[in-house]
Amino acid sequence: MHRAILALFPLTAAIAVAATAQSGASFTVAETGQEFARLSDAIDAIGDRQGTVLIAPGTYRECAVQQAGYISFKAEVPGRTIFDGGICEGKAALVLRGRSAAVDGIIFQNMRVPDGNGAGIRLEKGNLAITRSVFRNSEQGILTAQDPTGEIVIDQTTFSELGRCDRGLSCAHSIYIGDFGSLTVTRSRFERGNGGHYVKSRAARAIIQNNAFDDTRGQATNYMIDLPAGASGMISGNVFVQGQDKENYSAFIAIAAEGKLRSSAGLAVSGNDASLGTGVDRNTVFLADWSGDAIVLGANRLGRGLKPFEKR
Repeated sequence: MHRAILALFPLTAAIAVAATAQSGASFTVAETGQEFARLSDAIDAIGDRQGTVLIAPGTYRECAVQQAGYISFKAEVPGRTIFDGGICEGKAALVLRGRSAAVDGIIFQNMRVPDGNGAGIRLEKGNLAITRSVFRNSEQGILTAQDPTGEIVIDQTTFSELGRCDRGLSCAHSIYIGDFGSLTVTRSRFERGNGGHYVKSRAARAIIQNNAFDDTRGQATNYMIDLPAGASGMISGNVFVQGQDKENYSAFIAIAAEGKLRSSAGLAVSGNDASLGTGVDRNTVFLADWSGDAIVLGANRLGRGLKPFEKR
């Protein structure tokens, strides 16, 4: 197995199972020292201002909606705070529509809803930064609406056992970003998908760099990266391993597969390592392009059975 993928194993392993949620005040507004038993009350206390909610170690089966302000949700001990199955508005554990939000060190798991889009985070507008977190065993990790001015940054985060394509519903994905200004994903891990794509993004600009996409235990998965409307930006320094159980194995990366809504000219794809998993014997394409734009395909290390580029 690739050393780059192995190097990211500690990120997952370090996220230990948290203890049962502490009784009493588990949510503290850092700037004021106010303590609350419910996350929604801590959010309301910040209101339209800027503030940080510190979350004590524990497992929480609640959810919350951010309506305003600049709010950071931060685990007091990274990897020891779990949001487990609590859903607000039939959407997600955290529904975010303030001006900006940040999430640090939190685990989101077991998110399911009737329409098949249960997510750890539903972002409806504003900027979002996620670090040192885990999204697992849910229908979606992160799902967004549209905010062409919004910027999303994800770093050092694991996405595992996410996605689905069943029940006659639209597919869900590990990450599904709508019409945002930009998406940046760095030093993160994607593994064991349960359907859909690992990263699907309609953002105008995508920076996807130094991540591990380990599909060897995926089930009925599709593309590793899907930029269905086209995008500018960079895909570099990633390690991709495609597994056996694919709903669609025709490409690792797809550009403008659902129609060219924006230019992909100058999109740089280089320095990546892509291969088929052990025992997988097929021919496929590393980068499939429907845009017809001048994509900059640099040097990538490709394993057996991989064609570097195909225009569709």
